[in-house]
Amino acid sequence: MDFLSLHLPTSFFNWFTPVSTSYALIIAAEMGDKSQLVCMTLAAKHRAMPIILGAVIAFALLNTLAVIFGVAIASWVPAYIVAALVCVLFASYGIHALFFNGVEEEEEQLQEKSGHNIFFTTFLLISVAEFGDKTQLAVVALSSTALPEAIWIGSTLALATTSILGVIAGRTLLKKIPLTSLHRLSGFIFIILAGFAAYQAYSHFYAAFDSIPQFLTTVL
Repeated sequence: MDFLSLHLPTSFFNWFTPVSTSYALIIAAEMGDKSQLVCMTLAAKHRAMPIILGAVIAFALLNTLAVIFGVAIASWVPAYIVAALVCVLFASYGIHALFFNGVEEEEEQLQEKSGHNIFFTTFLLISVAEFGDKTQLAVVALSSTALPEAIWIGSTLALATTSILGVIAGRTLLKKIPLTSLHRLSGFIFIILAGFAAYQAYSHFYAAFDSIPQFLTTVL
């Protein structure tokens, strides 16, 4: 330890510990989560690079908001509104994948046609789906106890890693499953995710408005 202290500045340890800790915690929390599933599903039909860029920029924005505004970020928009918006987005994309995606086209033509907009699709889906999610709240908590810039770096790298792994998994599916089947599979996955989001919206809405009569009873 004495040898390291002679050759490495103290600031290195001040940065390395929160970066590595946040990276490990966030990547463990995000593996298999809905954002990674979104990347995997999109990558099964579209080019990888726009999806990766859209996901990374979305996560970078969300982490920036989490670091800057802290716990206030969760109270900006009621949870049931966020969940309802996620439900609508996922359901619309799922219905589009099932019925309006032109499955008769060649794979290369489909990817070329969709590549122009897939960046914005990925950015929008992940930004809304992850707003106020457990990962963002974890970044809020970590940044309040350690160097915020280091937490931002570690968490953003972790989320970029899970997104890339999701894209790789999606591209692997593309090589093994016919394109027509992938259209149906991705559509069903997004419909299922929309169902979970609808249940969350109902639960949050019921919890928010169920407390009002109790509050009035207590006051009166």
